[in-house]
Amino acid sequence: MSRPSADLVTLLRSAAESWPEHTAWIFDATGERLSFTEVDRRSGKLAGALAANGVRADDPVAVMMGNQPEFPLLWLSLAKLGAILVPLNTNYRELDGGHVLAHCGARLAVAGDEFMSALRDMAEDSGVERVLTVHELADHPPVDAAAAPEERIVNIQYTSGTTGTPKGCTLSHRYWTTLASSLTREHPTVTAEDTILTAQPFHYIDPQWNVALGLMSGATLVILDRFHPDSFWQKVRQYRVSWFYCLGLMPTLLLATAESHLDTQHEVRAISASAIPPEEHAALERRWAVPWYESFGMTETGSDLRVSPDDHDETVGTGCIGRPIAAREAMIVDSHDRPLARGSTGELVLRGVGLMHGYHNAPEATATAFRGGWFHTGDQAMMDHRGRVYYVGRSKDMIRRSGENIAADEVERALLLHPGVLLAAVLAVPDKLRGEEVKAYIVSTRDAEIAPDELADFCASKLAYFKVPRYWEFTDTLPTTPSERVAKGRLRAAKADLRADSYDRKSGEWM
Repeated sequence: MSRPSADLVTLLRSAAESWPEHTAWIFDATGERLSFTEVDRRSGKLAGALAANGVRADDPVAVMMGNQPEFPLLWLSLAKLGAILVPLNTNYRELDGGHVLAHCGARLAVAGDEFMSALRDMAEDSGVERVLTVHELADHPPVDAAAAPEERIVNIQYTSGTTGTPKGCTLSHRYWTTLASSLTREHPTVTAEDTILTAQPFHYIDPQWNVALGLMSGATLVILDRFHPDSFWQKVRQYRVSWFYCLGLMPTLLLATAESHLDTQHEVRAISASAIPPEEHAALERRWAVPWYESFGMTETGSDLRVSPDDHDETVGTGCIGRPIAAREAMIVDSHDRPLARGSTGELVLRGVGLMHGYHNAPEATATAFRGGWFHTGDQAMMDHRGRVYYVGRSKDMIRRSGENIAADEVERALLLHPGVLLAAVLAVPDKLRGEEVKAYIVSTRDAEIAPDELADFCASKLAYFKVPRYWEFTDTLPTTPSERVAKGRLRAAKADLRADSYDRKSGEWM
């Protein structure tokens, strides 16, 4: 039975009281298992250690580490102090990581052993005063934490915006408990009888809301080190998983693995996924003999729409992303934010409880996103006469590669740091496997001769690897608009295949 709560501190205490010896977390890479009592006890001691190191209420603390127990324990320990977790993508480098550290205002950062060197490099000139390993946070007497105000910020979660550097979404306790509650009270109605699983890195919101869901429901959460398509279903069978969530390229990669007589020998009762390829939806269900339910959400808003069992059979393969959950309202609007009639395509906007408070230190971006009292997703969608929403496409200057959001502007600015680059424009190139790939158009400075692999290496030193362009085209000039911006529409329309006349970094050949 779900135990509703408005804050993570009360949620954890309630879980420890209700299911004290029940296994809360299993870390597959090490075999470590923690009961709900142990999670409460260890996070309390870690909170004491953080307090001894000067962490106070409302202080942001940056964390860069892999899928190890200390990551979620740090999150809960910061919640007990009223402080704020700032997760750092483990692929960040000097430019993107340095921006996040400076922008969030953290004075303390904590790193996993393998990320200590990279984090120290990023922390230079960022305002971070100390970078510690979790081993330096020795045991201290546990903090006697009180319930937290439900609207207190507990995360600054950075995500790529439509342009520019990553934006920090300010997420409250209510954000997490609203999301978890919707998964216990509505489909898939997770309970203490369930074993759930996550394969995403903890710096994303997915493992974090899986933690909150486990605390609320009593379900055991299995945490993989990362997503491995060839062994994923073996882990699902091994731990007798009953429900999991996946997204992006994961369904396609799972379907591409070798079929086995064991495919249907599991205990999964339902799978939730975002961006299920419509043409693969039925095949996914046939192969594993379990329904896959589409789900839509964003870092800014949590979980918003889901396909229910009532709608499932009729919507398989249609691109339907479901109806709003109980805590959400959804509407389709035109370019002037006017509501559109059912069956018309426009921008999907959302409102309800448990959304982000706004973008950290970005009041104009926050006001734009929430104009008219609705959060503007930037996604094009259609709502049918029964209130079901169908995803159509994106209206943002954003590239989505293998489930990762990449702001074109951020990649362009990194490229412009190279002394041989005069102008740069970055576009999305459709790709069957990854959804989209990144292409860079380069105008070199006078007499500069730059090899594309050199530029790729330079870009990789500044940004996460998944942001580095695959395709490169060198040109004498770029088309511009009357306002002197690159006319990307003209670039897209210039050729039927954007890969033509480009260097493919993957194959090492010109196309």
